[in-house]
Amino acid sequence: MRSPSWADLAARFRPATARVDARERLRAFAGAGLGILITALIARWWALRTGMAAPWLVAPLGASAVLVFAVPASPLAQPWAVVGGNTVSALVGSACALLIPDPAWAGAVAVLAAIAVMFALRCLHPPGGASALLAALGGVGFGFALFPMLVDSLLLVLAGMLYNGLTGRRYPHAPQAPATAPAGSRFSAADLDAALAHYNQVLDVSRDDLQDILQYAESAAYERNFGQLQCAEVMSAGPAAVQFGTPLEEAWTLMRARGVKALPVVDRSQRVVGILTRADFLRHAGWDQREGVGERLRSLLRRDGLTHSDKPETVGQIMTREVRVVSSHRRIAELVPLFAEAGHHHLPVIDADKRLVGIITQSDVVRALHRASRPAG
Repeated sequence: MRSPSWADLAARFRPATARVDARERLRAFAGAGLGILITALIARWWALRTGMAAPWLVAPLGASAVLVFAVPASPLAQPWAVVGGNTVSALVGSACALLIPDPAWAGAVAVLAAIAVMFALRCLHPPGGASALLAALGGVGFGFALFPMLVDSLLLVLAGMLYNGLTGRRYPHAPQAPATAPAGSRFSAADLDAALAHYNQVLDVSRDDLQDILQYAESAAYERNFGQLQCAEVMSAGPAAVQFGTPLEEAWTLMRARGVKALPVVDRSQRVVGILTRADFLRHAGWDQREGVGERLRSLLRRDGLTHSDKPETVGQIMTREVRVVSSHRRIAELVPLFAEAGHHHLPVIDADKRLVGIITQSDVVRALHRASRPAG
């Protein structure tokens, strides 16, 4: 096995920050600067007004500002994480400074204890570690957690709510329900939970956001594989069809001769009025009572020749009237949820005049996907 090259090592340690456009970067650093400025001005005014000797702004707030304004969708940047994480960590650091004389031990214990408390209170916030360490090494009292830590954190969160709201980002962040169901999603919420449990690490993205991202990626993959492929390019053109008054025996014979499982039912203008499937025949033959179903099917197909009869004899009497049709210029990618989730097996294809021009099946879509996924050349 070859040793890793410099390029391999560089790739491993390359920053993993997602690429964002210039507008998003501008919004992030402008917001962080404004957030810190607003927090500092108000905190300083409050300190001077009340005569407090404590510092009115502390370094961990700079890291908090990065999260609130650069990645406001992160679970680590939400209001409770910022306020709770910084404040309880400062309390832990102050307690460690009081109980442990050695600053090295006090700092180490403060950081590990702060992480444990933040996990327990569900307010994990990376700058909280700095808050705990600052309080432990500075030997400050418990009042440090109230001011400046609690007050600064609240001011920063309020500035984040105002700025992110004015610039079109949701903060506090809540997952936005997709307008439409994902196209043929192949994983469920339980599958995602199982994958996260197996991964067993803290992710800087919420579970719901991760699910949305995965579903969007899957939809994009469908779009990439199918491209602009339309029904007219995949469908079986000129399909066998029957009319409302076609005898059942004739329709069954046609279905078997063509080797198809469904026949569109059209009127004299070739407009679809229903669809006839093998399931329609079996349903009227009492397929749920398996014994003797063959004889009952033959009886159904055999014409009685009577003037009046309760037994259905024409296609229109047993066909499925509610039939889903698709236009010939519709993209194949849009049909995936119809086949995968809605339970359709055959879709009649119509032209601009709503006349039958073809039929498309699940097998047609699978073949199209297979051809589209093969490498070119």
